[in-house]
Amino acid sequence: MLEQSEGQCPVELTVSLIGGKWKLLILYQLDNHGTKRFNELRRIFPDITQRTLTRQLRELESDGLVDRKIFTEIPPKVEYSLSETGRSLVPILLQLKDWGISYREQDRLRVRDELK
Repeated sequence: MLEQSEGQCPVELTVSLIGGKWKLLILYQLDNHGTKRFNELRRIFPDITQRTLTRQLRELESDGLVDRKIFTEIPPKVEYSLSETGRSLVPILLQLKDWGISYREQDRLRVRDELK
């Protein structure tokens, strides 16, 4: 689990937990589509390497944002889902989504106005 210091800025702490190119996207997909197996996540994110996905999932699990369930069967089966703490990020993920939609629309309007 991420070591936290008393004097650490809360924004810095949050960014250290969910920052990077893939973590927010993984959390968003797990919220939208529920529990996923590793290879299902690989198909959702074809540009991510196996090593990077493994590392990101391990960090999210270690920080308590994702639950990892291992099934004892052949071949082995592992599923990932949002933990209770991870689910507490859902309102933030939805705000980021809404902001992105708004920004995309404003940018589209700006480009249209520039072409006039």
